[in-house]
Amino acid sequence: MEKDLTLYHGVWVFAEQRHGKLMQVAIELLGEGRKLADDIGTELCAVLLGEDVKDLTQELFAYGADKVYLAEDKELNTYRTDAYTKVITEAIKTYKPEIVLLGATHIGRDLGPNLAVEVDTGLTADCTRLEIDPEDKKLKQTRPAFGGNLMATIICPEHRPQMSTVRPGVMEKPSYQADRSGEIVTLKPEFKDGDIRTQVVEVVQDLKSAVSLTDAEFIVSGGKGLGNPEGFELLQQLADRLGGVVASSRAAVDEGWISPTHQVGQTGTTVKPKIYVACGISGAIQHLAGMQNSDVIIAININENAPIFEVATYGLVGDLYEVVPAMIEELDQLKVEEAY
Repeated sequence: MEKDLTLYHGVWVFAEQRHGKLMQVAIELLGEGRKLADDIGTELCAVLLGEDVKDLTQELFAYGADKVYLAEDKELNTYRTDAYTKVITEAIKTYKPEIVLLGATHIGRDLGPNLAVEVDTGLTADCTRLEIDPEDKKLKQTRPAFGGNLMATIICPEHRPQMSTVRPGVMEKPSYQADRSGEIVTLKPEFKDGDIRTQVVEVVQDLKSAVSLTDAEFIVSGGKGLGNPEGFELLQQLADRLGGVVASSRAAVDEGWISPTHQVGQTGTTVKPKIYVACGISGAIQHLAGMQNSDVIIAININENAPIFEVATYGLVGDLYEVVPAMIEELDQLKVEEAY
């Protein structure tokens, strides 16, 4: 059955929250969603699910939402595919948004495809750019293709909503306007036996491997050029001096030297820190896609022809096991001088 596209209005952002705190990508998507909504001449809405999360609605309004669709239920306390898919699918079918945006997090990458199937529409994953076509007002969704060697722009002309996932750290975070307010639309979930096929028995967090790359202002990243996993201990020392975190290229993760949660790149996390120090990273295009928008990039590599130097703000040709200790020593000296 063909859809009447004129019935669909509004830009929706999935306001992903964990433990009662909004994920940064949700805020970034509100900023991007605001631009899209203004270009179309429609409203920006957030979709918030959880248990006792109503207090987050004011934060969503402050970051640009005109309306918040709120669903609160004990079954929504922890993300489960069946529960979230059911609630949002019913909301989409009832209120008919024109565009739906989700963060390309573990949750968003699971939820997005399920929603697309349920509402019979397409989904463009891992978008790096979104814009409205000035002629027909359709959403142009741009993402890397063929291993990042080219950019593909995708449209969804015959189905609604137009759906995209966007990586954290790609879009600009909007300003916080405390005086903004909006409308809350309460969704009333009703779950029957069999609607939710899984249950949460226990939540286990691996604190040892957990790292928040998207929020870090200083990142020290290592690649295969480290030569061994012990090299990350040296990088950790530099990161500690900077008040930052350690990251890695995919090559180092594939070697088993560090947890995948540290991976930066097309198949990892996209980051935009103030300073990104790349140690022993050659600069494959897949890695560059995840960090090239950093404010300052410092590259350390023994190969003067490494592609990483093409995007580096400062390039140091040399052995990282000589350069990094020298940087640590200099930072320690500066700290001593400041103490006096």
